[in-house]
Amino acid sequence: MNKDKQTIPEVRGRIDEIDDTLLKLLKERLACAKTIGKLKTGANRAKWDPKRELEIYERLLRDNQGDFPERALRSIFHEIITTCRLSQKKTAVAYLGPEATYTHLAGVKYFGQSADYLAMESIDDVFHEVDKERVEYGMVPVENSIEGAVFSTLDSFMKYNVKICGELQLAISHNLVCQSGNIADIQTVASHAQPLAQCREWLRKHMPDTPTLPVFSTGAAAKMAANNPNIGAIASSLAIKTYNLQVVVKGIEDYQGNTTRFLVIGKQSPSKSGNDKTSLLLSLLVNRPGALKEVLSVLSDRNIDLTKIESRPIKGKQWKYLFFLDIAGHIEDRIIQECCEILQETCPFYEWIGSYPRADSPQLGQI
Repeated sequence: MNKDKQTIPEVRGRIDEIDDTLLKLLKERLACAKTIGKLKTGANRAKWDPKRELEIYERLLRDNQGDFPERALRSIFHEIITTCRLSQKKTAVAYLGPEATYTHLAGVKYFGQSADYLAMESIDDVFHEVDKERVEYGMVPVENSIEGAVFSTLDSFMKYNVKICGELQLAISHNLVCQSGNIADIQTVASHAQPLAQCREWLRKHMPDTPTLPVFSTGAAAKMAANNPNIGAIASSLAIKTYNLQVVVKGIEDYQGNTTRFLVIGKQSPSKSGNDKTSLLLSLLVNRPGALKEVLSVLSDRNIDLTKIESRPIKGKQWKYLFFLDIAGHIEDRIIQECCEILQETCPFYEWIGSYPRADSPQLGQI
C-alpha cells in the first residue's frame, strides 16, 4: 500500500488489524504465564521472579532504541507483566485506606490493576494483616523527601514478623479538589497532616482565611469532599476518579521533586534481581563510645553503600534506640552476608528485615 495515498479509513483499518494481533498475542502470553505458574508449583518455586522481570524490561528498552516513549513502554509492559503474574496466583494487597490514598495509588503502580486491594484503617493494621497471613502483601509509606520518615511504619517493624519485599518511589503531586471545582465553594481544606504541611505556603498565599482539617488519610479527605460541597481536599489523581471530584488547582505542593518512598511487605523477601537493597534493624552497645562508628566501619571497610540510617526509641526502654539501615546489595551476595554475620555478632539486637529490588527512579503519581 502506498503510504502517500492512504486514506483515514485505510489507516484505521490497519490499526484495527494491529489491535487484533496484539490481543491475540496477549492472550497467548497469558496462557504461557499460567503454564509457567503450574510448572513452578510442581517444582515448589516462588511465583515472583524479580530478576526475570528486570531482564524483560532491560531487553525491551534496549530493543526499542527510543522509538516508543520509554516511560509509556515501561508502564504498558508493567501492566502486562503484573496481570500475567497474577494469573498464576491472585494477589491480595493491604494498604492504608480508604480508597484512593497515595498508598493505594502506589499499590496499583506496583502490582497493577488486577490485584485485590484491601483498605485498612491504619499502617499498624496493614502490618497485622500481613503478619497473620490474611493477605500476601502490604503497601506502606516509609519516608517522604520533604517531611522525612513515617515513624508508624518504622515502629511497626519492631512489632511484627514481616519482611520487605520491594519498594517504590512515587512522585507526589497534590491536587486541590472539591465537588464543583470552584475554589469559592471551599470553606475547609481537609487532608492528611503531611500533604497539608507540604502545601502550607500555597494555602497561606491563596487561601489564608480557610481553615485546614487534618484527617487520617488523603482518601478520607476526598470522601469527605464527595459528601460535602463546602469541603475541599488535597488528594491524589486516583481520588479524583474514585470519588468523582473536580480539580480546583493542580500541583499545589510547595516544593517540586516531592517524592514518597513506599515499601512492599510480606512474609518472604524475593531472590536476587541484580539491583537490590537490604534493610537491617539493630541496636548498639549502650554507654560505649564509638559504638555507631564501629557498626559503620563494618560497612565502609567492605565498600558497602549505606543508603539510609534512621533511629527510633525502643518503646518502654528509656533512652534506648534501634537503628534502621538500608544498604546496597542482597543478603545472598557474599559480601553482604559476611557483613551481616559480623553485625549479628557485634550488636545486642540484630534483625534482617528484607532484601528486595531497588527502585532507582520515581514513578509518576498519576493513573
